[in-house]
Amino acid sequence: MPGLVDTVLGMLTKQPKDPDAPKPPVGSRSEREAKIKDKAGLVINVFALLLAVNTWYGGKLSSTVLNNTIAANNQWSWYQAKNIREVLYTTSALEAKVPENKAKFEAEAARMKADKEEIMAKATKLEKERDEAKVRSPWIGYANTAYQLAIVLLSASILAVSMGLFWGSFVVAGVGILLSSQGLLLWM
Repeated sequence: MPGLVDTVLGMLTKQPKDPDAPKPPVGSRSEREAKIKDKAGLVINVFALLLAVNTWYGGKLSSTVLNNTIAANNQWSWYQAKNIREVLYTTSALEAKVPENKAKFEAEAARMKADKEEIMAKATKLEKERDEAKVRSPWIGYANTAYQLAIVLLSASILAVSMGLFWGSFVVAGVGILLSSQGLLLWM
């Protein structure tokens, strides 16, 4: 374990691997490139983590939309079946000549009506959860795009040895964080 701790501390303190290695002249392209690589490498990992978590949440929202749509459709199918049975029992009660049968049919019709109300409540709840996930989902998708662009800008900053691109990636990632927070909290 000390080897891992030393490695992490070495990364954080930016110690050169070989202290006797020749150093490039101050301000040279290779020195600036090394400086950006050190910074951008760590930041790319952070942005990639944000992208991964955001992608996971987006997948969760997609699953919620799909699963709740299917479950709500099943509930409404069951509701229709109960409605048909209620109508049949009500009609049978109206046409029944024997009072005992009439009472049984009316009781069954009342039970079907109560079942329908319970089913309707479940279906409506599933639809509400689905609709909420549908509202959140686009924001998460937009945030994913922003995180991907931030990672591309960081990579370009290494190749172009450009601190402007480096800091620009933070702006784009900040937009991604705002979009993610909108998807999570719906604050706008």
